[in-house]
Amino acid sequence: MQSITFDQAQVVLDAAFKRAKEIDCPMSVAIVDWGRNLILFGRHQDAKLGSIDVAVGKAYTARSFEMSTEDVAPLTQPGAPLFGVQSSDSKLIAFGGGLPLMRDGAVVGAVGVSGGSVEMDIDCAEAAVKAFEALR
Repeated sequence: MQSITFDQAQVVLDAAFKRAKEIDCPMSVAIVDWGRNLILFGRHQDAKLGSIDVAVGKAYTARSFEMSTEDVAPLTQPGAPLFGVQSSDSKLIAFGGGLPLMRDGAVVGAVGVSGGSVEMDIDCAEAAVKAFEALR
């Protein structure tokens, strides 16, 4: 199965950090490969310590479900199909900021961003995905 490379992950990380700087928000950024293994991680010096595990969890979740963590969130609410899934795996994070990385219609990894509001995290993750998609 195809997976994101370290060099591609570096582009993803750089794009997320560039956007974080533009919006003046210190972030943690995690990139996982096809197998949900952490391939690259970075944290701005002033990013909240709690953002470390959350960024990794968002990337892990986006890869696990092959969808954005923003889209996973409503599925985990009471009465929804995935209610309680977070208790099955402590790494799962069900709020925005994690996005899958796609190549030729297949998920090859994921990015997770944490440190700002959910909207800021999503913004930086989207910038990271755009940079990945520009790699051809």
